[in-house]
Amino acid sequence: MSTIKSKPVYSPLAADLSGRFHLLLGCAEGTGPLCRVLDEFETGATETGAPATGAAERISRTRVLVAATPLEPFLERGLARAQHFATVDELLTEYRGLLQTSLMGTRLYIAGPEHFIGRVMQIALEYNLNTDEIRAEAVGTLARRVHCVHCRADTENVVTNIVRCTGCARWLFVRDHYSRRFAAYMGVMVDAEAPGELPPVEVLYP
Repeated sequence: MSTIKSKPVYSPLAADLSGRFHLLLGCAEGTGPLCRVLDEFETGATETGAPATGAAERISRTRVLVAATPLEPFLERGLARAQHFATVDELLTEYRGLLQTSLMGTRLYIAGPEHFIGRVMQIALEYNLNTDEIRAEAVGTLARRVHCVHCRADTENVVTNIVRCTGCARWLFVRDHYSRRFAAYMGVMVDAEAPGELPPVEVLYP
């Protein structure tokens, strides 16, 4: 349990069999949790006494978008419409397009590092998805996305307590405060009172 009050709480992914359409997004180590959801799509139909075609129909209404993770585990499950993207930015562009045409009853599942989840959630909020329609599981690196409060630039994949801003080049202290609006942790100038004096740089988010 995190002691950071602003930090989102993530739970293991679980299938929502009440959904009519399912959108699964994964990055890096997200393959395992997404495959677990697909397993539940199949076993859930049997456990509830639904006809054998129930699972197949559910799979046919499922889209999978992944980046930096193998596509084969999804293709092997009959997900012919599963897509692999070279970058997270490309995945998010496709994801945004799908939300523009999504129908009532769509369920969103996200698995990957927290910085990936944050960016996906940021777009979901733009399209007014309800929290009960979204499930997310954080896996993999703890690296943070840091938002500079001075120039508003975002620095990706930060693993240390101090980082140089990619926008204004200030040295930033990575605060524990998480902003859902920016999908990032806040970064503030660390040597504002004593220019050039920096505390030791430590790897805290491997």
